[in-house]
Amino acid sequence: MSVDAYLNFNGNCRQAVEFYAEVFGTEQPSIMTFGETPPNTEFTLPEEAKDLVMHTRLNINGSNIMFSDTFPGMPFVEGNNISLAYVSNDLDEIKSIFNKLSEGGTVGVELQETFWSKIYGQLTDKFGIKWQFNFEN
Repeated sequence: MSVDAYLNFNGNCRQAVEFYAEVFGTEQPSIMTFGETPPNTEFTLPEEAKDLVMHTRLNINGSNIMFSDTFPGMPFVEGNNISLAYVSNDLDEIKSIFNKLSEGGTVGVELQETFWSKIYGQLTDKFGIKWQFNFEN
């Protein structure tokens, strides 16, 4: 189980994560773009999103820092572009913590299976803190 920082960028995530990798002397990150996601017949991916970073991470001195670009058209406010990611290999624990943190807060993405995870969800708690939840084997 871990709680990791998740940083969002406005189209310059690749440059930022490569810079941080150099600064902290980490391995070059593996980068997944929105264009690499499985096709969805119900949604056409905008051309300007295809090369944007959907997800990458660095391990900096034992801490995972995750990164992505915001999807075109989604709000981006520099300085507010961070969330906490709760990562666990215990589905019941994820569900329990998600439900507790959602009390008085706002659920952005209900817990659901995705192509990368058995369960994923997002919420903003009653104190305005943004959380992401992810199952990891």
